[in-house]
Amino acid sequence: MTGSIPANVPHDRIVDVDVYLPPEIENLGFHRAWAKVQAGRPAVVWSPRNEGHWIALSGEAIQQIQTDPDRFSSRVIVLPKSVGEQHGLIPTTIDPPEHRPYRALLNARLNPATVRGLDQTIRATAVDLIEGFIGEGHCNFTTQYSEIFPVRVFLAMVDLPEADAPTIRHWAACMTRPGMPMTFEEAKQAFFDYLGPVVDERSAHPADDMLSQMITADMDGRRLDRDEAVRLCTQVLIAGVDTVVNILGFIMAELAADKGLRQQLIAMGDALTPAVNELFRRFGLVTISREVRHDTEFHGVSLKAGDMICTPTQLHGLDPAQNDDPLAIDFTRRRARHSGFGSGPHMCPGQELARKEVAITLREWLARIPDFALGEDADLSPVPGIVGALRRVTLSWDK
Repeated sequence: MTGSIPANVPHDRIVDVDVYLPPEIENLGFHRAWAKVQAGRPAVVWSPRNEGHWIALSGEAIQQIQTDPDRFSSRVIVLPKSVGEQHGLIPTTIDPPEHRPYRALLNARLNPATVRGLDQTIRATAVDLIEGFIGEGHCNFTTQYSEIFPVRVFLAMVDLPEADAPTIRHWAACMTRPGMPMTFEEAKQAFFDYLGPVVDERSAHPADDMLSQMITADMDGRRLDRDEAVRLCTQVLIAGVDTVVNILGFIMAELAADKGLRQQLIAMGDALTPAVNELFRRFGLVTISREVRHDTEFHGVSLKAGDMICTPTQLHGLDPAQNDDPLAIDFTRRRARHSGFGSGPHMCPGQELARKEVAITLREWLARIPDFALGEDADLSPVPGIVGALRRVTLSWDK
């Protein structure tokens, strides 16, 4: 799908880039393909793909857009715009100050103290999965670990059946990836139909789970109405079943190919915070967008009200102006700059949980399987979509 070139777009800023499948991604891989798009180009360019939109390529521009809701609105965050206008989930499509009470509901349930209290549950889940296949000498990491581990943890937090995980992940994929069997609107409606009765039940009979707590919480003197609760819970489920699943695949594929990195992580013991931050920098995943609120000059171009501008957050961490030798993984890197969790008012509220899940996976895996390699049947081809992913990560090791 392509769009016509508006009069405000200089010809030297036009690039033919599909943000869901950038050029050479099949040969270079997700991150190196994006780094090549970024290299030698201006901070902001225009693509005729996906109905036509701007793309921020520099880390500086990406962070400026995410932290400036007065110029760049979250009303539409998905490309193409005709699809993004159907989104309407909260709080991701609401700007400050209206979004703050909704965001407070999430912050209160995903704060560092709460996540610390989940440590043993997360660890037990990781150990149970690893011990289940360690004796085989190989595994499909994608289906036997990464698609199960964070989803099991999250579904326990919201008290939904683990048996529903494949269906929930399918709906989420249909809302974040092109070419899926369900349209964006159909998948969103499936979430609404699924969560409507859950909201009704927990509103009438709240328990200790995260959804009950949000639905019944005081929000500036009132509770969420049913529509708000369904839209908020839908956003929570989508966020909880996708991002960590996919970054774990990238991380483990890299570690399988680099014994030196594995040895460094083992030597760190429990002090993995700098390493985890570096891995989130190197393997940023999310390609999100903003709508221009009013005519404005930005990095040498004239943006018009209603224009869409895409912020591939992975490019912040890969920008050599932000991080020296950005494609290298350096656990001693100081102040690794990235937007792996976004920036500004919509910074990911689940970042503490994501860091914890990755750190525990690394610790428990390497304690049991310090040496491993990619399996012969691994398929590291990219899966196009808003969230970057590898198709199939298989691993092997000596029994």
